[in-house]
Amino acid sequence: MRNLLAGIGAVLLGTSFISYAQSPELIPLTDNETPALWFVELASPPVIEGSSSASLELEEAAFHAAAADAGVRYSETRHFRDLFNGLTVRAGAADANKLRALAGVQAVYPVTKMTVAQQEVPPDSELDLITAIRQTGADIAQSELGLSGRGVNVAVIDTGIDFDHPDLGGCFGPGCRVAKGFDFVGDAFDNDTVTTVTPDPIPDDCNGHGTHVAGIIGANGDIKGVAPGVTFFAYRVFGCEGTTTADIMLDAMERARRDGADVVNISIGSAFQWPEYPTAKAADRLVRHGIVVVASAGNDGAAGLYASSAPSVGERVIAVASFDNTHANLDAFSISPDDTMIGYMAATGAPAPPRTGSFPMARTGTATSPADACAPLPAGSLAGKIALIRRGTCSFNQKASNAQSAGAVGVVLYNNVAGFVSPTVTGPPDITIPVAAITSARGVVINGRLAAGAVTMTWTDTFASEPNPTANLISTFSSYGLAPDLSFKPDIGAPGGLIRSTLPLEQGGHGVLSGTSMASPHVAGAVALLLEAHPHARPAEVEARLQNSARPHRFSGNPAARVLDNVHRQGAGMLQINDAIEATTVVSPSSLALGEIESGSVTRWLTIASSERRGRDRSDHVRSDDDDRGRDGDDNDDDHDGVTYKLGHQPALSTGANTFFPQFLASFATVEFSSPTVSLRGDDEAAVRVTITPPKENGVRLFGGYITLTPSDDGTVLRVPYAGYNGDYQAIQIFTLAGFPLLAKQTAAGFLPLPNGGLFTMQGDDVPFVLLHLNHQVANLKMEVIDVATGTSLNFADDEDFLPRNRAANTFFAIAWDGTTMRRPGGRLRTVPNGTYRIDLSVLKALGDPRNPAHVERWSSPNITIARPIS
Repeated sequence: MRNLLAGIGAVLLGTSFISYAQSPELIPLTDNETPALWFVELASPPVIEGSSSASLELEEAAFHAAAADAGVRYSETRHFRDLFNGLTVRAGAADANKLRALAGVQAVYPVTKMTVAQQEVPPDSELDLITAIRQTGADIAQSELGLSGRGVNVAVIDTGIDFDHPDLGGCFGPGCRVAKGFDFVGDAFDNDTVTTVTPDPIPDDCNGHGTHVAGIIGANGDIKGVAPGVTFFAYRVFGCEGTTTADIMLDAMERARRDGADVVNISIGSAFQWPEYPTAKAADRLVRHGIVVVASAGNDGAAGLYASSAPSVGERVIAVASFDNTHANLDAFSISPDDTMIGYMAATGAPAPPRTGSFPMARTGTATSPADACAPLPAGSLAGKIALIRRGTCSFNQKASNAQSAGAVGVVLYNNVAGFVSPTVTGPPDITIPVAAITSARGVVINGRLAAGAVTMTWTDTFASEPNPTANLISTFSSYGLAPDLSFKPDIGAPGGLIRSTLPLEQGGHGVLSGTSMASPHVAGAVALLLEAHPHARPAEVEARLQNSARPHRFSGNPAARVLDNVHRQGAGMLQINDAIEATTVVSPSSLALGEIESGSVTRWLTIASSERRGRDRSDHVRSDDDDRGRDGDDNDDDHDGVTYKLGHQPALSTGANTFFPQFLASFATVEFSSPTVSLRGDDEAAVRVTITPPKENGVRLFGGYITLTPSDDGTVLRVPYAGYNGDYQAIQIFTLAGFPLLAKQTAAGFLPLPNGGLFTMQGDDVPFVLLHLNHQVANLKMEVIDVATGTSLNFADDEDFLPRNRAANTFFAIAWDGTTMRRPGGRLRTVPNGTYRIDLSVLKALGDPRNPAHVERWSSPNITIARPIS
């Protein structure tokens, strides 16, 4: 086993590990990830699965009556019928527990905040997405196949669209490119407070994110998107800034279906969730009923494994990872003596760079300085000059501040490693001069010229296309899979790092953004092209074509190692839409989730069929492991009227056991086939049995690779990615943060740990809290209340399914106990009398068996004395 990070150096996240085991020290409220909004799922299926709206209204009315009888305090925020049967409420954690106990309540989930999970261009050419479009073959689909996405309705659930933008049609309503839409939130939406929003049919964008996403999908003007002929539906779920919540997302999904969307793009997500999360289930129901849903996998690459977002973790949702663009089309300045243009990224926290003006440059170190400008610089040494400063050792703010104090009128920061850098120089102290960031290679060029003589820098209002050293590699921010149930996520990748697209006219009209938010619309636009070419293709065929034709790329951490990046990071690989459209053969299933393999091997069937046959059958049949039906396809090698596919295997990088700090391992599975080749004639189909044996090394956990089918006619190589878990999945430890779980009392300043127990009046906020850190997602959590005097159980204070893990290695969830218990979710609430109790907490691990003690972790609290005042 070989650790791939050995060649590049391991960099740990800046997270400090803390312990409160014996300390009365206050725990910051800011580390608490417990929500205040909740989804309440009711028992009946939603309208899309056969229930009537009238019956669901009666069911919700019964819920409200039961909640009132039980004395539950909450306020309703939204209710749902079409894709999800239930409502959202604002309530404290204790009242959320009471809701779980009501008859007719299927489940209660937290409503999570969601965030809006980038060839050199010749002078005077039009601004476009040309480099990213070339990465995916969309340029070929447009120019050689004559496709534009015409006739396909693409819903953009985002911050709205600036429909006045000429690249996006210039108007809103019937006959316009942005033909339908709705504003769910308004400009001043704040999801941290109770706000009243008047719905508005005009989904204009004052944020910019949605306009950027829409431009990638289908701009047609100065910038040309992937599918410049699509019709947009715009659903605004963000205010001008900030975040949104999962319930608003679900509301928008229901409306997109009613409006007749063919494709839904969701460049938004809630990390670390299960496929059972409401937005994931709702998106999956859209796909089941013929709408292709494409969603960003998430921007939580720094948070480690199992971080993919909902709704992208939905079973049939296409989850999209981000690759870096080959170039970045950036604002530029020029340098003497030959007016070389150098693209830059403006630093956050500093004034915007000007568009005119020339200044002499000065360097404060060299291209090898480890701590350039970290120490104060001589007063006046940079008066009237632009300072060239190398990244390293101290903060960007400190470097800029030192240059500013020395009289500099601007700063150019250059990277000390390959790639672009987008710095923040926010103070204190405040930075009052413009700060621009450039690549290491460009910084070395300027450094060399300064070493030889004077250099003048000129700010310009033009752009430069800068080659990207990390081109075609997975973006550092792109989230890892798999989903917590070990289902295959992400599904595919597309350009998302450094993408130039449309912005609202008030923001300049065009600009560069990065994120899986930018990768998802590349795939949504590609789906529109595919549906124009194959209008009868069902979502399963769409996904199969995309995954079969995608191309995996090398490990971003060390490309020289010549090993493919993790399947649970890049999915099937980079989108190649021209090949997906022209494919005459479809392999299904198009990805293999192998699950947990504690010993031995796992066997799967692959069906190889002509796309014409699949189009007629529209069958999503997948053989079971022991299904020997079908033909192994080894008897037609001499059939010159058909094509023979040679089976092969491309292994990919594995990761080790640590969730938050992945260890990359060059240890690979082995693959055997029931036949070395498979042949097709005309619209024939064939089957092949695939046996996969995990890596032998004990340290390998998540592993994967690609099954290849190489055609005899020199056509496109088809691939089927696979991924699985090597070993005992339930061996992952849940309670890993020292001192947690713990009993605590909430104060205005924070949570006070109570290692020796505590007394509570159960009045107002004087209730016990259990603080717990979850190192991994859990299938179930129970809090059983035990009477200390008798040792008898008084049933459960909490019982909930499918909890996410914590975002960081030192954050926690806080669960309040209000003094009531229930026998089971949906059962009657009982208030326990004054007395002394303890809480026995248990968590069932992901995919665990509740009957197996090894699959459950437990903790018992110190004594909790309830002393309600006697009235």
